[in-house]
Amino acid sequence: MTASVQSIPKPVTIPTLSTSACPASTTCWVGLTSNRLYLLEGAPGAGKTTIALQFLLEGARLKESVLYVTLSETEQELMGVARSHRWNMEGIEVRDAAFPGHVATGRAIHDVPASEVELSRQLGIEILADVDVIKPTRIVFDSLSELRLLAGSSLRYRRQILALKQFFAGRQCTVLLLDDMTAMEHDLQVQSIAHAVLRLEQMSSDYGVARRRLVVTKYRGRQFRGGYHDYKINRGGLQVFPRLVAAEHVEPDLRAPADIASGIDALDDLLGGGIDRGTSTLFVGAPGTGKSTLAMQFAIAAARRGERSAAFVFDESIGTVRARCRSMGMDLAPYLASGLITIRQVDPAELSPVNSFMRYARPSPQAGHRS
Repeated sequence: MTASVQSIPKPVTIPTLSTSACPASTTCWVGLTSNRLYLLEGAPGAGKTTIALQFLLEGARLKESVLYVTLSETEQELMGVARSHRWNMEGIEVRDAAFPGHVATGRAIHDVPASEVELSRQLGIEILADVDVIKPTRIVFDSLSELRLLAGSSLRYRRQILALKQFFAGRQCTVLLLDDMTAMEHDLQVQSIAHAVLRLEQMSSDYGVARRRLVVTKYRGRQFRGGYHDYKINRGGLQVFPRLVAAEHVEPDLRAPADIASGIDALDDLLGGGIDRGTSTLFVGAPGTGKSTLAMQFAIAAARRGERSAAFVFDESIGTVRARCRSMGMDLAPYLASGLITIRQVDPAELSPVNSFMRYARPSPQAGHRS
């Protein structure tokens, strides 16, 4: 039977939340759907606490009631993290629910008396009672390791997480669970329950600084950008560099196809008038054959036509580039002063490719760079 037009349901706009770590225009998350349970995974030091605090700070900025429940760090340690980023924790409620039984005595979890396990349950009841009083719209639990140890079995652990999810489902609250992945085996129990899963990774190479990246492994009912995304932990919070998609960075050029001349007539004749605009050209040659000089010749020729150019140097300093060009009669000073030529030095050991693009190359179109 054919459905009538009136019976077709209208699309519903889903309210989303921001963490302030990923701008809405470039976020790999496309925002967090409100009133859901989320999982943030990562090894110690990956930045889970930082992004969790940003999540709550954004809520506090919007005058929302927010709560941070810490099971692993003390409140003083949490405040220390906030001070390191120069954040004001005003408006964020913190509850220290650390389970002291086996930590203070050094006993294994199976040696903890039943009375102390009951104490941990009582602490949980107090936290849930605080939720009814505070009525938070955003809450963070840091971390799941202690809950996993106290559960004793995967079945009981799953039931606890399900109970937690059901508890907040009717309270118009968005829950962020942090997992430091210290379990011997990667636990998929919470992943199957969570509405979305974000994993933070950090890798140490033999050369250069440690590289950090994140990946969204799951997001129910939402389209998101898959793959790995670079990120940095700066003073002031997490900065994410979403994975590049070439098709998103193609600027429509309504002008007729043109050549970029080098200003050297013989070379331009060999190239049929110059290099095609909007294409990539590779200069190959042994050291000292003039690759860098030829590249700067194209930049100077473009500057003489009133076009802007950007040069990124990896192996040499900017001073060396300027001195070499000056010795060959190509003074860059007036073009650098006018902004027609921009030279940036990039340290490949400190920046990932995406980080380099977002920091240096991405602003070029707004600045009018054409070559």
